[in-house]
Amino acid sequence: MLERLLTQTRTLSLWLTWLGGSLIVLSAFLVTAEVFLRKVFNFSIGGADEISGYAFGVATALALSYALFERAHIRVDALLGVFPKALHGLINLFGMIMLIGFAAVVVYNVWSMVGDTLDNGSRSITPMRVPLALPQIPWLFGWMFFVFSGALLCLVAIKRMMAGDTAGTQDLIGVKSLDEQIQDETV
Repeated sequence: MLERLLTQTRTLSLWLTWLGGSLIVLSAFLVTAEVFLRKVFNFSIGGADEISGYAFGVATALALSYALFERAHIRVDALLGVFPKALHGLINLFGMIMLIGFAAVVVYNVWSMVGDTLDNGSRSITPMRVPLALPQIPWLFGWMFFVFSGALLCLVAIKRMMAGDTAGTQDLIGVKSLDEQIQDETV
């Protein structure tokens, strides 16, 4: 059951990454149109920079989970080679728990911020006066999905460790091997 949920969560993380990427592409078109209109027609639609900033924040949060599944987050694993291979799974699990713990603190604070925004009806201090809940809610969702994905990865990693599946644990939360990195670059 956990493995199936993991597969479905990984698929959803890919779709969310595509959605975030689409937001970035659309905001690039908007900024390009803004620059073109300003230069050629001396006319501004206004707010392109604000909208693209919101799009970037939301896209980043939506892609966090996919990066987690792909083991693409920055890691400091210089000391990993010093420890016996038998401990690598536990060390990687500890690192994953620390990362997800930090993200949970972010979620807690963002949840508070969104609650304050909704309670106060906060708007941006720009001419657009965007209700700040509009970009903050999908941003919060991205962080929450990241924490959920990480917790799920931890549970599956623990299950695999308890079953003695060292290779499966490594494939899930371990450092990518050089062969895996090369394969990712050629795909």
